[in-house]
Amino acid sequence: MLIGYARVSTIDQNTNLQTDALKAAGCQKIYIDKMSGTKSERPELTKLKDQLREGDTLVVWRLDRLGRSLKDLIDWINYLDGEKVSLKSLQESIDTGTSTGKLVFHIFGALAEFERNLIVERTNAGLAAARARGIKGGRKPKLDSSKQKTAQTMYDSRNHSIKEICETLGITKPTLYKYLVRKK
Repeated sequence: MLIGYARVSTIDQNTNLQTDALKAAGCQKIYIDKMSGTKSERPELTKLKDQLREGDTLVVWRLDRLGRSLKDLIDWINYLDGEKVSLKSLQESIDTGTSTGKLVFHIFGALAEFERNLIVERTNAGLAAARARGIKGGRKPKLDSSKQKTAQTMYDSRNHSIKEICETLGITKPTLYKYLVRKK
């Protein structure tokens, strides 16, 4: 049986391109995850793994949909080999049911990891350059200094519950605790 797997990195993205290609390739079942490929534990991928049987073929649109880490891809191919399941990647024309397909898989897997590492390096270089120019990244604080003082005063007075403080300031408990200075 041909079983397809599609993945996009965010909920906002859609999988139409991938699912159309998987259906055209003859996949009877298609599992879809909407989360980063850097996460090796993905719910639909886990369900798919439970469905694979000897003689099946796992079909992906591209190798990077299955995983971005060479280690993860190699772990997958080793797992699939042990289960006597093939892997087929439509864009790279890889079919691990053949010796040549296995070789090409390892080459493309290494390239996918290389690409991911380049993205990380460029991102880190951009952040370092921004910091050098005095640009601070990250989220803006939930509470400005006056609201922080208000939160601390309300907390220290012991006249307000944590829930009341949070509702008054429009924040969650973890956010409140982040800003509180505990006095012993």
